[in-house]
Amino acid sequence: QVQLVESGGGLVQAGGSLRLSCAVSGSIFRINVMGWYRQAPGKQRELVATITSGGSTNYAGSVKGRFTISRDNAKNAVYLQMNSLKPEDTAVYCCNADAITYVRGYYYGDEYWGQGTQVTVSS
Repeated sequence: QVQLVESGGGLVQAGGSLRLSCAVSGSIFRINVMGWYRQAPGKQRELVATITSGGSTNYAGSVKGRFTISRDNAKNAVYLQMNSLKPEDTAVYCCNADAITYVRGYYYGDEYWGQGTQVTVSS
């Protein structure tokens, strides 16, 4: 079984910074792409940023230049440094991992999600 646990959310004033962390545990063989998504009240979930195992990154236009995604492959962890936060960044942020697990001699590929962490930016 695979678990993703996020941390680092909270309340911050506009212009402030937060750093989110996500730790992946379980019978992991390899994690391909890791990412952060967010969902604001009344809105659909949207991609924030992704990062491949090789370090290639992709950002939503609304966060480019303000957010930085990184990962530690040895720790199966992904991070999101958020700077110059705006009220419109307020949302529940969820970690995502496209991973391959090894269980009882078999490999399985699947997509896993964390429970999410609330980020609230006040004006």
